[in-house]
Amino acid sequence: MSDDETQVTDGYSAPVNEVDDSSAEANQQEDSVNLADYQKLETQSQEYLDGWQRARAEFANYKKRVERDLKDNYQNATGDVLKSLLPVMDDFDRATINVPEDLLGHPWVSGIEMIHRKMGKVLDDFGATVIDPVGEEFDPNLHEAIGQDADSDMDSGHVTVTMQKGYMVGDRVLRPALVRVAR
Repeated sequence: MSDDETQVTDGYSAPVNEVDDSSAEANQQEDSVNLADYQKLETQSQEYLDGWQRARAEFANYKKRVERDLKDNYQNATGDVLKSLLPVMDDFDRATINVPEDLLGHPWVSGIEMIHRKMGKVLDDFGATVIDPVGEEFDPNLHEAIGQDADSDMDSGHVTVTMQKGYMVGDRVLRPALVRVAR
């Protein structure tokens, strides 16, 4: 049979070999196109996934950084406010230590002592701790030496007297303690 000849099967006539060759070629071309499209889409989807994962990690890092910055800013602001209250606390300390004997037990003095305790509680509530290092070894990170004591019973380099209490909040020194050190 030639290309122009038709084959009759069950009342239907079709050109011989033309349908088979053209459909096989079409299927093969379609398969190669589909495979190329599939590989292209798979590569593109992997790029999108990588970009999404990278953006998600960057956002998580950003969120952690913002939370850390907020916490640091809060601690710094709290420290600054507490630092401005320390001279008032020092005045209350001096006032309660130097009450004249004739005023001991007076209601006014009791009120001042109560205010002093409330101020101390406020400092405690914000995590402020007192640095009162008598007997401890001198630490320049926590103490500021304002003098030396030659006739002290303590070992050399140890704090003999605290002239002014220091304060800390967490790891931050609000104010170093003013001390005298044994020679």
